Amino acid sequence: MAKTIRRQIREELNLTASAGVAPNKFLAKIASDWKKPDGLFVIQPHEVQAFLLSLPIGRIPGVGKVTEARMTELGVKTVGDVHAMEIATLEAYFGRWGARLYELSRGIDHNPVMPNRVRKQISAEDTFPDDVPLAECDAHIRRLAEKVWIASRENVRGAKTVVLKLKTKEFNTLTRSLTSQIPPASCEEVTSIALRLCERVALPPQQLYRLVGVGLSNFQDEMMEVESPLFSGIEE
Repeated sequence: MAKTIRRQIREELNLTASAGVAPNKFLAKIASDWKKPDGLFVIQPHEVQAFLLSLPIGRIPGVGKVTEARMTELGVKTVGDVHAMEIATLEAYFGRWGARLYELSRGIDHNPVMPNRVRKQISAEDTFPDDVPLAECDAHIRRLAEKVWIASRENVRGAKTVVLKLKTKEFNTLTRSLTSQIPPASCEEVTSIALRLCERVALPPQQLYRLVGVGLSNFQDEMMEVESPLFSGIEE
């Protein structure tokens, strides 16, 4: 199946594609990156632990440069290092993400593959190389709002809700949203709402953040629009 998909992409789009075959979605993602830009890699069920434990921790999807640097400070450099830690220790350092790391280091991933689904949200996120205060997020929010607005133009349904997402230096995630009866009619309106949502963040001004995101949700007509599995959001 993977060979067929890659061949069809080449024939129809004249593009190369890498594919990963594995027991679950998480492992298949790593496998698909293994032989880029034009390869096919298979992880058999009995090979999972041997394959995972020696990988650099940065190979885990979701572990960016900031998280990886923090882990290095804790002496965590490989997936095997995470595997050796207790779940309580990981949760103490990384909150709910710690429990997820505990499972991924064991090759456990229960997220289903959903090739056809109704799009519930269009979003874009930025993870900063260095943690910043909220006052320095305006330019990022404006750029993300523009990116989300452009993406939403492909969607005939209007989104009634604008969402602002923030992740603190301590890996705590908070969201603020505004829902109106009439969907935003312009990029400027989405941007203005997202910036105003910052005023509803009650944390101290000196609080630092590692991620900011802007999203649109609560579309007017939740009837069947099939989402492309290649584009369920934008992440940087």
